[in-house]
Amino acid sequence: MSMTDETKRSQNPETDASPAEAAANDPLAAASAEKAELMAAVDELRDKYLRAVAETENVRKRAEREVAESRAYGSALLARDVLGVADNLTRALAAVDPEARATAEGTLKALLDGIDLTQRELRKALEKHGIRRLDPVGEKFDPNFHQAMFEVSDPDVAAGTIVEVMQTGYAIGDRVLRPALVVVAKGGAKPASASAPEPTAPATETGS
Repeated sequence: MSMTDETKRSQNPETDASPAEAAANDPLAAASAEKAELMAAVDELRDKYLRAVAETENVRKRAEREVAESRAYGSALLARDVLGVADNLTRALAAVDPEARATAEGTLKALLDGIDLTQRELRKALEKHGIRRLDPVGEKFDPNFHQAMFEVSDPDVAAGTIVEVMQTGYAIGDRVLRPALVVVAKGGAKPASASAPEPTAPATETGS
């Protein structure tokens, strides 16, 4: 380095100072640097705040959804256990001949009436908790709620129509507790194609 360069550097000490030293020597530069640091800190805090708000909102929505599902489906486990009781009551009533039931007297009549009353009260209790029976005779087969056991030919109904329920199903809300076991119709015979009309012979004119 020449003497001229050294002389210039000694005459301009500010040009040799680092940015930090320059900022320390210049109040405006120091204030500007401090402002930049503060703005960066504010941006970071704002980002953390927005993230915290979003997470809090997600937690709130998740909690509300879980509470709603608990209210709607909380009785599902108990309902599955009770379905067997409902089935047994139905079987008990179905085992008695309708004629014998109609003419029943005394103890037998009281027993049958008690079973019937118990069955109706049980159904009311299930409906009170949003549990509905699936007894879809005459409805269109829906694999989401029904389970086809077999198909039968029935010319009187459309294909896919449920003609018999072998076991009643149950659902709570949009969830199936037990699908209904059903018999599905294949549908009636296809209509015979109409035969083409025979051509008519042209009328012959008779002389006058």
